[in-house]
Amino acid sequence: MALETGKTFVKSLTLWEQYADQFPVRERLIYLNHASVAPLSRRASDAMQELLHDCTEFGSLHYDQWMAAYENLRAAAARLIGADRSEIALVKNTSEGIATVAMGLDWKPGDRVVVFQEEFPANFFPWKRLEQRGVAVTCLSIHDGLDRIDEACRGARLLAISFVQYLGGYRAPLAAIGAICRRHGCIYLVDAIQGLGAFPVDAKAWGIQALAADGHKWLLGPEGCGILYIDRELQERVQPVEFGWTNVAQYADYGSRDLTLRPDAGRYECGTLNTVGCFGLLAAIEFLLEIGVERIAPVVQGLTDRLARGVESKGYELMEPRTPETGAGIVSFRKAAWETSEIVRRLRATGIATAPRNGWVRASPHFYISPAEIDQVLEILP
Repeated sequence: MALETGKTFVKSLTLWEQYADQFPVRERLIYLNHASVAPLSRRASDAMQELLHDCTEFGSLHYDQWMAAYENLRAAAARLIGADRSEIALVKNTSEGIATVAMGLDWKPGDRVVVFQEEFPANFFPWKRLEQRGVAVTCLSIHDGLDRIDEACRGARLLAISFVQYLGGYRAPLAAIGAICRRHGCIYLVDAIQGLGAFPVDAKAWGIQALAADGHKWLLGPEGCGILYIDRELQERVQPVEFGWTNVAQYADYGSRDLTLRPDAGRYECGTLNTVGCFGLLAAIEFLLEIGVERIAPVVQGLTDRLARGVESKGYELMEPRTPETGAGIVSFRKAAWETSEIVRRLRATGIATAPRNGWVRASPHFYISPAEIDQVLEILP
């Protein structure tokens, strides 16, 4: 749409046009692999390099700025998911966040958890391992209806599901599942790594009690730094398993031997944090908050819908059917006459980054990819 200013017509810029200069990767690749590891934005990269320069020149002289970055990251992550900063812990990755809950609850023989067979191992193995302690595991499919989920949650202690399934890109109805969990008093945990940053999350409104996500996918941050949300009530039931000097309330007093836990989710932070990662993830999340995830979501949805329609028109099979409710930033496809690895190799040779996953080509564009680039990919596909 053009806006008239005097005699000058100014075209409203799309998101990718507004922020293209934030992603130097565009100069080299059409990057469709955010479901694996995303390129850093300039914001995140600059923040990390500034810290590294400061450490090189001054060591830890500006340690107070490090502490401020940790606190600001907790606050930014809380804003992103509709929580309070007291409910955010800084962790290494999604696996650590999920394991904190899985290992920290006082499981008893006869307890039961509900999981989904299509999950990434990080949100499957910790729950199956509880079978060694007499915990029963009910395994559903993401394609089971809400009635089946409701039935499985009756008497269950916890349900764990991914916001977006890592392979096919199915986006779960988190609000509806949250209502079921509330009704049955079932703890509700979400692995958000494949959706957080691309689609809005409202943890409180949706009844989510625990959520984990690393920064290196749709959040556009670095590897090795993530967030764990545990609501205040659940914090009283999840004990820290990994225990070091920073889990306790008096951690700044090195001479203290008081084991009283920190009064917030910081009780799950065990020792020195990934400081450079925290600087990068803080800049990345603040960047997304500035843009607005509510603006990003329809762009990501539109790009993947465009890609899905295009590959189908060229005779490819889609792994997951797409709807406005269940579509996300991942499209996985294959063609019987072609090896997946060969398709990925051909795309890579022309500067297009995708990933081979379980016999499928997985493509995952973020908001700074243009529709014309999607069309270019479709032209190159065999």
